[in-house]
Amino acid sequence: MCWLVGDRGCREFTSDAMKLLFSEANPDYAHYTFPYAIWAIPESGENPPEIFASGFLPSSKFLDRFYLCRHIRVKLADYAASSENRRILRKGAGISCRLIKRNDFDYSEERRAFYKKYADSKFGRDVMNFERLDGLFSAPIISHVLEFSDETNGKHVGDVTLYLEEPGMAYYYYSFYDLAYVSRNLGMYMMTAAVEFFAKRKVRHLYLGTCYSQQALYKSQFKGAEFFNGFRWSENLKELKFLIQKDKTPRPEHLLELPGFEPFYPKGLKQISALSPFQLCSANNRD
Repeated sequence: MCWLVGDRGCREFTSDAMKLLFSEANPDYAHYTFPYAIWAIPESGENPPEIFASGFLPSSKFLDRFYLCRHIRVKLADYAASSENRRILRKGAGISCRLIKRNDFDYSEERRAFYKKYADSKFGRDVMNFERLDGLFSAPIISHVLEFSDETNGKHVGDVTLYLEEPGMAYYYYSFYDLAYVSRNLGMYMMTAAVEFFAKRKVRHLYLGTCYSQQALYKSQFKGAEFFNGFRWSENLKELKFLIQKDKTPRPEHLLELPGFEPFYPKGLKQISALSPFQLCSANNRD
């Protein structure tokens, strides 16, 4: 048997077919709900862009394990700046960015201290310690850095760490910035500038991370934004907001049984299964 992800045809586990693992979570016997976390393990020769495109994000800095989740990407061919995007870009006027390969990036003591100060402020003291920082900057999950500078004084004001494979994809991983620039919405400016930057470079998708709360909806404010809902990439932001609202109140039903979800897929499971990229087939039924 083989698990298939995406439109790659039916095949056995070979050098280009990821393996899926199902890791048990807490069961709810009263409602016959038995959850699993779904992990993707790349096979030799399989490229991360295929795995991202199938709804997974890295759960290992070595890109050797991915997890299926609700996350957002921007289809950059469809992107055009909205009035809100332009407002953010105006607030950051005079702050420029340049792309640097990680191997060419000066990961100095000064940069380490800059990142640690930001992380302590945003995540809590030592949640991201120096050992973790050093591990990230030496791992495959960071291939490039998008460096931001204030052109008026030449000051370094922030960095975005990236996994980049052009022209297929970029993954907006951690951002670090000077909190003195918070009045200029520097964090949002950096994300908006990254969308603009990679759209101009004709990259197909920019992945922005998970979206499970109202606070994370800012990632969806770009034309071309879509999210993975477990069985497809959806551009329907009303559907995304429905899912976030659903998460606020624990319910016994899982999503595909949940009242209120039917209007998004009025033909029911037949429509949903037709949209799903996942398929199980026997080895004697392959291309």
